[in-house]
Amino acid sequence: MRRLLLSNRSYRRFYQEVDIKLETLRELVELARLSASAMNLQPLKYILSCEPQKNSLIFAHLGWAGYLKDWPGPCEGERPSAYIVMLGDTEISRSFGCDHGIAAQSILLGAAEKGLGGCMIGNIRKEELRRALEIPPRYEMLLVLALGKPRETVVIETVEPGGDIKYWRDSNGVHHVPKRPLTDLIIG
Repeated sequence: MRRLLLSNRSYRRFYQEVDIKLETLRELVELARLSASAMNLQPLKYILSCEPQKNSLIFAHLGWAGYLKDWPGPCEGERPSAYIVMLGDTEISRSFGCDHGIAAQSILLGAAEKGLGGCMIGNIRKEELRRALEIPPRYEMLLVLALGKPRETVVIETVEPGGDIKYWRDSNGVHHVPKRPLTDLIIG
């Protein structure tokens, strides 16, 4: 499990030419379907995309890597091969609690197991994407998962006391992710 968690990073650059099949996306959503859901309401719905034209449509409505101020997102050739748009069905529930976080983690762990990687994206121009994908108003847009074969190295580092938790890239394009030490997380 630790190996899987360590390989499940937020990847933002991919080998775009490596296709992800619709069946693979369905297998990943099956993992989300089997995951825990508050009160077992199961209010989440999904839009799957692995077609270049639909992928481009989704990509145009996403924000990438907030801490990397001068980086507009992956360039052509490094973009995700697939997306899963996570929606909450408001006719089932008005609140989605942590269901979409649980489901997203299940999907991304499944992707890592398949040698893929991804990124949970919450910076979405929601109304524009809703119009572009013709999503009915009953569905609340929760997250977009970008998926592909990772094209970058992500390194986890321990934050020193008083250090910065903002991720960054070095001159070689290696993505560094500072994490607080375990001793700072456990109280008492």
